[in-house]
Amino acid sequence: MNGPEITFEVAPELRLFVAHGRRAGRTSVTTDGVSTLGHVVESLGVPLTEAGELLADGRPVPASHIPAAGEHIEVRAVPRPQQVPGAPLRFLLDVHLGTLARRLRLLGVDTAYESEDIGDPALAALSARERRVLLSRDRGLLHRREIWAGAYVYSDRPEEQLRDVLGRFAPPLAPWTRCTACNGALTAADKDSVGDRLEAGTQRSYDVFAQCADCGRVYWRGAHHARLEAIVAEAVREFGDAA
Repeated sequence: MNGPEITFEVAPELRLFVAHGRRAGRTSVTTDGVSTLGHVVESLGVPLTEAGELLADGRPVPASHIPAAGEHIEVRAVPRPQQVPGAPLRFLLDVHLGTLARRLRLLGVDTAYESEDIGDPALAALSARERRVLLSRDRGLLHRREIWAGAYVYSDRPEEQLRDVLGRFAPPLAPWTRCTACNGALTAADKDSVGDRLEAGTQRSYDVFAQCADCGRVYWRGAHHARLEAIVAEAVREFGDAA
């Protein structure tokens, strides 16, 4: 580029997105004089899904702002909790976030998940069509213009991923109301109505059941219930049960 020179600085939370030479603080950037600030921010590595308030010489400006020579640009992180206007808060997770998807569903959060890689264009289109917040660790995917809303998942550990999403978006929690397999609604079921789906040992040992209204999967408090209950209890304790 051979245009206006500006200085650029990102919030500490966003420094992982930019080149190492730009992580210490204010650095110089030469622009082309016509690109928007949003384009400049993304060209330096920061997905706009992660950019909060944009400042030029200390004043808020929109992503459509054209940086002028000598301006100092600051990119702040998105506020927490982040508001997502325009539709009920729902999520779409990419193929790499299966455990996170199941844990969000366990907490009653509306979570679509593709267990097969359908490709970035299809995911972005699905996000737009269903107005779901697309969660991913793929930075390139979050740069796609088609997505309705998105967010980068910062950790590769499911327990930290869950805390990140709950802390960022504060979705209402309704534990034990969604199928962890398909996201459908769970309803109470009596033993007789689901008996043909149960092994003999399960029929003898348990009396309380729930069934998914969509896929028909049956749930009961089996061997893994204590571990799941601990996940639910910790989430509700830290982030509250707003349902």
